[in-house]
Amino acid sequence: MPAWVVKPRVEFLGREWNFVDIGTIVFLSTLHVLVLLAPFHFNWRAFWLAVALHYLTGLGVTLSYHRQLSHRSFKLPKWLEYFFAYCGVLSVQGSPIEWASTHRNHHQFTDTWDDPHSPIKGLWFSHIGWLFDYRSRFGSYERRLKNVDDLKRQKFYRFLHVTYPLHSIAFGVLLYALGGMPFLAWGLGARAALFAHATFALNSICHRWGKKVWDTGDMSRNNWVFGLLTHGEGWHNNHHAFQYSARHGFEWWEVDVTWYVIRFLEIVGLATDVKLPSETQKKRKALSNKLNEEKLETQVNNTKLGTEAKNE
Repeated sequence: MPAWVVKPRVEFLGREWNFVDIGTIVFLSTLHVLVLLAPFHFNWRAFWLAVALHYLTGLGVTLSYHRQLSHRSFKLPKWLEYFFAYCGVLSVQGSPIEWASTHRNHHQFTDTWDDPHSPIKGLWFSHIGWLFDYRSRFGSYERRLKNVDDLKRQKFYRFLHVTYPLHSIAFGVLLYALGGMPFLAWGLGARAALFAHATFALNSICHRWGKKVWDTGDMSRNNWVFGLLTHGEGWHNNHHAFQYSARHGFEWWEVDVTWYVIRFLEIVGLATDVKLPSETQKKRKALSNKLNEEKLETQVNNTKLGTEAKNE
């Protein structure tokens, strides 16, 4: 079936809903209500707080959830690993265990019907609809979180998994106590919603629109807009080509804030075992190289056909 053919799917009716689905849609609706209230509660203190938290909690997702916990691209001392993971919790994108499990499933079944947020199921589904369908992420209960035993063995991550919603609620209460509605609307609502949608766009937009540089066998694309909005995650085709790489922006102009932080941590001796693709690996994966090989093969085949025809 062509990638752009969308199989009819009922997102909200005609299927069983569970507590997680209902809780997710209520929470995200509340978050977007705060976004609508933000313009009416603007002040510069709240705005700059939101900017600071955008980077801090955003790195909790990109640096911790994604590059370290999901792909093991580098190592950090446990105290620093747990710090960044907790920042990820405050991004309101799920617990480290759940996030990593979903992402590992995504790479295992990229752009197929088993992909938790497959783009072939439609733009809405791959962007946000999958969040309201727990079964689409994990299938049967027996399959749930089976690919993150390395995280489930650690008490800290088990604790965050079972208490995850409480941390966001407590953080919202703290923001309101410190700065009232402006801090809550901007420091939680606007900040979290912006980064969440930018992250969701990696699943939807970055598997549809952008530049394809590497032969990955999937629909992933590099998109500079989301490279900027997600601290370097938008170089998505780069990532799918070299999933283990701690660096996503390979060119000097491919801004990758997450990599800059990892590189700094490596320089000061905190990040170790930092994984990067070699030049040989890059050449092997380059789409231009494959196209040249296919072109050469076609020329050889045409030459053979011409020779055979001449001999006949």
